[in-house]
Amino acid sequence: MGLFLALLIAATTSPTAAAQTICLDPGHPSEAGRGATGRNTTEIKVAWRIAVLVKAKLQADGYQVVMTKSKEQQYVTNKRRAEVANGAGAALLLRLHCDAGSDSGFGVYYPGQVGRARDGHTGPSAEVLRQSKLAAERFQAALSTQLKGQLHDRGLMTDKQTAIGAKQGGALTGSIYSQVPTVLVEMVVLTNQHDEAFVMSKAGEKTLSDAIAVAAEAAVGKR
Repeated sequence: MGLFLALLIAATTSPTAAAQTICLDPGHPSEAGRGATGRNTTEIKVAWRIAVLVKAKLQADGYQVVMTKSKEQQYVTNKRRAEVANGAGAALLLRLHCDAGSDSGFGVYYPGQVGRARDGHTGPSAEVLRQSKLAAERFQAALSTQLKGQLHDRGLMTDKQTAIGAKQGGALTGSIYSQVPTVLVEMVVLTNQHDEAFVMSKAGEKTLSDAIAVAAEAAVGKR
């Protein structure tokens, strides 16, 4: 009985996955549009499917998970998406997107500096910038390991390396309003035939969602 009680106390007082909340943000539709379109699918569909699978994996591993929208086609502004994560006190706001262009593979982004939204709001704070960078580094390293040989790794970048982020002084809208660490992953390039086929296959979908879950767990490690 003494040993059982000791184990019970340890389980309830030690930092565990159950004590952490991860907010998943399936990209689009938003004020930024409906996202990328491939030959056979869309960013909205892919981001939603992957988010649902990642949520299930994280919950099975003991994490609390909140979503920024409740159905695939739901319109949510990027400001509101950040507010959902803030309200949940999330350890991480993970934004799931797909890219378009001539490249291929996945890329990871984080806010590297303060930006200004259209309404004049500036952010994120210096502490959120610091934590986002650390989370992004951990996320990218884990994702690269998990997806080695499956998808091209485009590396770790800042919001300023996106078109919208550059226009707003170096941060995306979701980052500007975020009060928690935030990371955005462009999971695939949908206009790339290999990437689209990969993410549309059951095997590829599972590989990608499992890898993102592992990377999210790495990202919320002890700071």
